[in-house]
Parts: sequence; structure tokens; C-alpha cells
Amino acid sequence: MQTVTLGTNGPTVTALGVGTWAWGDRLFWSYGREFGAKEVESAFHASVAAGITFFDTAEIYGSGESEKLLSKFTQSIQSPVQIATKYFPFPWRWQRDAIADALTASLERLQMSQIDLYQIHWPWEFWLKTPDWMDMLAAEVKKGRIQAVGVSNYNAKQMTLAHECLAAKGIPLATNQVPYSLLTRQIEDNGTLERSRQLGVTILAYSPLSQGLLTGKYTPETRNQLSGARRLDPRFSTQGLKKLTPLFSALEKMAEKYDKTPAQVALNWLIAQGNIIPIPGAKNAEQAKQNAGALGWSLSPEEVESLRAIAKAES
Repeated sequence: MQTVTLGTNGPTVTALGVGTWAWGDRLFWSYGREFGAKEVESAFHASVAAGITFFDTAEIYGSGESEKLLSKFTQSIQSPVQIATKYFPFPWRWQRDAIADALTASLERLQMSQIDLYQIHWPWEFWLKTPDWMDMLAAEVKKGRIQAVGVSNYNAKQMTLAHECLAAKGIPLATNQVPYSLLTRQIEDNGTLERSRQLGVTILAYSPLSQGLLTGKYTPETRNQLSGARRLDPRFSTQGLKKLTPLFSALEKMAEKYDKTPAQVALNWLIAQGNIIPIPGAKNAEQAKQNAGALGWSLSPEEVESLRAIAKAES
């Protein structure tokens, strides 16, 4: 199984993870209506069976339900898994001790004594600044309740400051979780990707399939089947889908070459760059198995750049 070390000396995890935002989330992902606990449990077991044991969650996902589900599932197996979760600084939780309280609550829901990776969900700093966040997280590392520290949705400048604050206490910044896919490449243009490589920070790529757009499932002919937020996303409009036809064709061509699916090629595009871990969601066993097919092979550097060039031309 391909593995990646988070940051310079963090835990070693599988090169592909599983994002669990949809697990327990009724508002955005329609959990409990279109799918439920039975389906996500099958996704968990299918992932582990495929060798994927790194799961990313957050206290805000389903108001803690995602963490509770993960706890239940992990208790049912013998093999170890690695779990990352996140602290969300709600407007009324800006005190320094709020992080410690939130961490305690997450540990209780997960039934764990230590989190493999604990992240600040957003860099909102109305009252409490990055040095304060990192100071509290460093203290929790020294207490043994956190193995590695990460951030999420931080730009290059914010990530650098977080890294410096932790480094002053002898602790490396392990990860930065950001949106990254063939169709979401802002971190390439704003310096975040380059800076992460300079600092040795691993990128956790969320929405690596652009909410399913890169699976090839959605076409101008099937657009009337869209539901939820996709109906509001211009990329899923008839015009948007037609514009992306050259990229879809390139993905299908490479998928045929490697006997894979377009989604597996899109995920491998991220993995092949090194020190980037995609964390696609999986609502059921079939999706989990499909995601796992991105491992065990690799696009060539030339193919990686070819897909990037095509995506740039069409976006």
C-alpha cells in the first residue's frame, strides 16, 4: 500500500484518504434521506478492505455525528486506522481554552485518547490570532492528546505563520487541507502549493473530484438529474459541461490506457505529484471501491502536465 508521512515527522497514512463530511450531514448531503448509516458503514469497511485507513472528519460534520459514526465503525474492526478531525472557530468560541474543550469533546465522540491529526478548520481571526491557535495546539501535542497539527483553508502567508509559530516550539506543521483538483487549482496560482513544498507541509486535497464533476457522470444530456448544490454551480450548467468536454475526453483516453475510470485518473493526478493526499468522499461501498482504484499505479510526469495544461485551457 502506498503511504505518505504527514509533514516531516507526522504519522504515516495511506496515500489516499476518505473524507467524511457527508457522514451524518443532513443539511448539505441529505444524510438520512438519500443514504444513511448502513451505506456509510459499508463505505468504511470497503475502504479498510482496500487498505485505505486514513479518515478525515470534523466536529461540525453532522454536528458531531460523523465522529460518532467513525467511532462506532472503528470499534468493530481489529486493524488500526488513522483519524484526522478539525476544530471550527464558531463566532462564540474564540477563547483560547475553547480549543482544549473542543478537542476533549472530539476525543470523547471518537472514543480515543489521542487524535492522529488535529486541524484548525478555517483561519478566522476576529479575536484570536494564529499564534494563539498554534500555542494551544502545541500544548496539546506535548500533553499527548494530538500526534500532529494541521490547518485547513490557509493561504501561503497564513500557513507560513502557523509553521513559524509551531517551529518556535519545536513542532512541525504537518498539513494544510485545501480544495484541490484538476478543476480547482487556485493553490497552484496563489503560491500555497509551492510554499507547502518548501515547508514540508503535506497537502490534503478535499473535493478532489469537484463534487463528482470529474467522474464523467454528469453530461449536458443528464443535467436534468442534478440535485442540491450542483444545480447552482455554473460548472454543472449545460454550457459549463460543454466547455469541459476536452478535459473529459482526455480523462477518458487515459482511463482507457490504464484500464481505469476517469475519476481514478483524476485522483491519481493528485497522488502522482507527491506529498498530496486526496480525500474523496464515499457514501457507499461502491464509491469507496472506485476511489481505491486510484492507487497501485501512476500517471507519468508528462501525463500529469498534459492534463494540467488541458484543464487550464478549459477553465
